[in-house]
Amino acid sequence: MRLSRYFLPILKETPKEAEIVSHRLMLRAGMIRQQSAGIYSWLPLGLKVLRKIERFVREEQNRAGAIEVLMPTIQPADLWIESGRYNDYGREMLRISDRHDRAMLYGPTNEEMITEIFRAYVKSYRDLPLNLYHIQWKFRDEVRPRFGVMRSREFLMKDAYSFDLDEEGARAAYNRMFVAYLRTFDRLGLKAIPMRAETGPIGGDMSHEFIILADTGESEVYCHRDYLSMVVPGEDTDFTDDAALARIVTDWTTHYAAESEMHDEAQWSKLRPEDQVSARGIEVGHIFYFGTKYSEPLGATVTGPDGKEAAVHMGSYGIGPTRLAAAIIEACHDEDGIVWPEQVAPFDVVIVNMKPGDGACDTACEHIYHGLSAGGMDVLYDDTDQRAGAKFATMDLTGIPWQVIVGPRGIASGEVEIKCRRDGSRETMLPDAVINRFVTG
Repeated sequence: MRLSRYFLPILKETPKEAEIVSHRLMLRAGMIRQQSAGIYSWLPLGLKVLRKIERFVREEQNRAGAIEVLMPTIQPADLWIESGRYNDYGREMLRISDRHDRAMLYGPTNEEMITEIFRAYVKSYRDLPLNLYHIQWKFRDEVRPRFGVMRSREFLMKDAYSFDLDEEGARAAYNRMFVAYLRTFDRLGLKAIPMRAETGPIGGDMSHEFIILADTGESEVYCHRDYLSMVVPGEDTDFTDDAALARIVTDWTTHYAAESEMHDEAQWSKLRPEDQVSARGIEVGHIFYFGTKYSEPLGATVTGPDGKEAAVHMGSYGIGPTRLAAAIIEACHDEDGIVWPEQVAPFDVVIVNMKPGDGACDTACEHIYHGLSAGGMDVLYDDTDQRAGAKFATMDLTGIPWQVIVGPRGIASGEVEIKCRRDGSRETMLPDAVINRFVTG
């Protein structure tokens, strides 16, 4: 993509409403545009990041055996009345009426709707276990939306829902999602620590939040230092081996880890001081097991092996891709801007033409641009006529992992410069060597 043809509305000044790093940088880098309190448009650069996050989330859900569906954003209130949650959920739920005066709502979550789908089609234990997920926009009318997309009113959510015959099967489903979450966050370049959590309005008796440590985190968290070096299960993880998955979950829940609301000072004090890590944290995922909380009132039953009907046991599992985009920035930035992990960066490489119109610079840039693009790289080519300082500031702000800098002086010697955004290191090489480095490794 040529920058001269791209829509990248960079802001020189930080908007006054931006309180935290990710909000400031997402606005300044032209990733998002606030439309009203807690509601944002995702601009091209931000949308590219969001789609990459979605891809990793989707791949790990599929790997764990979950099946994708897509449910609507607007739900009938009847289902929530039937489950008993319509009046309990609170003012965060946006309640509306259609032209026929039917009570509707903008879905804050989908337990009721997915349970209705299940009860309509699944009648036998032979169709279990089942896990259905979707990636869809949600709305929660937060009283104080803040921190940009970190706590917005409209947000993108991956929510999965498991259905099992009994508690044993449901806990196995919980473990599958637990391990899938560890892998998802690891692939996004994040170290996520599972911590016991409150269930809130979702309900249930078992819940974990996945927390990443960041100086600008929203809450205080406490964990054993060993979590910082634990190895995440690899691609060869067998999601059909319930016993192996249970062992992984045990390994990841044995050490102390809790957010402030669940913190136990007596247990914490038993750790050696050198093993105690107290920091700020950001929630990036939340999983719940809630038994028959929804299946019983909504009549989601199956016929078991004994011929008797029983309410299925359920769990729900959420990851917010929009929130993750901000969380990654909170964990990956410096004083100049965003420092994207390569796997979620909006572009792999940016080519910076220091003197557009110069024949040698233009030729070298075009050669590298076409070579990298043909090799499958996602390339941004800065062919704009801006001063050098502005070009470098924009590229550092947007955080693209690699910058290929082509200037008259270097190209006169047949060389271009490569800069690594993460550590600032630089090296020079021939244009063809640049192509070979990124395309062939």
